[in-house]
Amino acid sequence: MRAKFLRSVVVAAAVAIGGVGLPGVSTADPGGGATYYLALGDSLAAGYQPNTGQDEPVSYVDDIYSTLKASDPTLELVNLGCDGETTVSMLDGGKCTYPGATSQLDAAAKFLEAHPGRVAYVTESIGANDVYHCLSGGSGSLGSSGVPDVGCIGQSLATVGRNLAAINSRLRTAGGDEPRYVGMNYYDPALAGWLQGGVSRVVASATAALNNLFSTTITTANSSAGWQTADVLTAFSNNDFTPVDVPGLGSVPTNVARVCAWTWMCTQYRDIHANPIGHQVIADTFLPVLEDAGQGSAGSTGSGS
Repeated sequence: MRAKFLRSVVVAAAVAIGGVGLPGVSTADPGGGATYYLALGDSLAAGYQPNTGQDEPVSYVDDIYSTLKASDPTLELVNLGCDGETTVSMLDGGKCTYPGATSQLDAAAKFLEAHPGRVAYVTESIGANDVYHCLSGGSGSLGSSGVPDVGCIGQSLATVGRNLAAINSRLRTAGGDEPRYVGMNYYDPALAGWLQGGVSRVVASATAALNNLFSTTITTANSSAGWQTADVLTAFSNNDFTPVDVPGLGSVPTNVARVCAWTWMCTQYRDIHANPIGHQVIADTFLPVLEDAGQGSAGSTGSGS
């Protein structure tokens, strides 16, 4: 079991008895002590990498934490990210175990309630696994056709919208107004299907449009709960089909080039997860929103690069 997940389990278990049993972290310091960055979500938050088959300390969460801690040495990371998590399992449990809690949401809410005024940041990446199963090949990789099931996607978007609003409202109630709450929309790994030529290029283009709908679903749900949204879709140039020359690939649309460069989709792994470069891009999309002292209006969307 990965070290980062073990750390998260210790945190969750400690919350159940009213304290945090991590070395160097005390909640009994009336002078302030540590502040916390609470990271939530799926395998992107956890840092899964297909080349090793496990979570690695290369996730956007690790990159965000490294930057934030440089200006706040007291900041501690609590990462509850869970491989394969959906909005359904985040609510109900079933993917990862959190001692003293029934689900990732329950563990996160208990942590927030146990540390009033001490959690500075909450980030979240959730919803992709609800939708990606509608693409050929399932949630970890995309099959050769990558043909989306439009009916399945419609049902999944409704599920994400409903569940995400409930999740984020619960977290906001538990944590109050003190933390900066930022979720994210997603890049479109299915754009890599463009490389197969023929009708696959039409299908890949259609998935970019579907990803816009997915983004709207996430942003709307976030906004309803007073969360902001890091615009990862724009950072990955989801809607930019301008041709660019890529060594080894020739002339491809910009959005395809970025998915190939920043995820594992165009490698032998055919895997949807961001690589270390992609994780840094995601982190760089979150950071301006997290670091905005005024935080802007609730639910606003951070600009991508």
